[in-house]
Amino acid sequence: MFAKIEINGTIEIVTGLHIGGSSAFSAIGAVDSPVIKDGRTNMPMIPGSSLKGKIRTLLAKRYNNIVAQTPDDDAECLTRLFGSSKKGNIKTSKVLFSDMFIENMDELRQVGLTGPTEVKFENSIQRATAVANPRQIERVIRGSEFELELIYNVEDETQIQEDFEAIRYGLTLLEYDYLGGSGSRGYGKVKFEDLQAENVIGNLSDEVMQLCNEILSEEK
Repeated sequence: MFAKIEINGTIEIVTGLHIGGSSAFSAIGAVDSPVIKDGRTNMPMIPGSSLKGKIRTLLAKRYNNIVAQTPDDDAECLTRLFGSSKKGNIKTSKVLFSDMFIENMDELRQVGLTGPTEVKFENSIQRATAVANPRQIERVIRGSEFELELIYNVEDETQIQEDFEAIRYGLTLLEYDYLGGSGSRGYGKVKFEDLQAENVIGNLSDEVMQLCNEILSEEK
């Protein structure tokens, strides 16, 4: 059979988020490390590749029995879900991660914010010389919300429960970790809200979709 399930929800930024963009040209006094932005709106975005890579890395720590040299050496349940390019074991990803865009800019303006980012000033100190190296890091401000959209391709209905449990567990692991850079310094804490699954292609039973939504709503 072939069907598609769309997973929708909201990513809430709990602490300032930094996913780096291009700084190929920086005017004098400009931010040293800007965040990646949508080229059309110039608003911050979360690349789908960043979310996918982070979730896969966290799940690999849970499911791999040994340290995998490459993602292609991950456990079977992960290569089945996220894909593999290994010769003789090529698999396409069953989960498609869309880029995510800010969805509550109007709400942020209502509380007095003029934009969705802030600039954090940091210093690194050379221990031997005590010379300071100041830098400016742009972050998506806490309270920002991004629209989450994943597409899960159903290839074998008997695998849906296990795959959805892995997806939900990956999201939970990320809530207790960080997205983007500088997580050890408090950046990148996120929370997933209002997760829902909808059968958008094909005809899956109500029981299957109820199970999917129950898994997404579980607190791990």
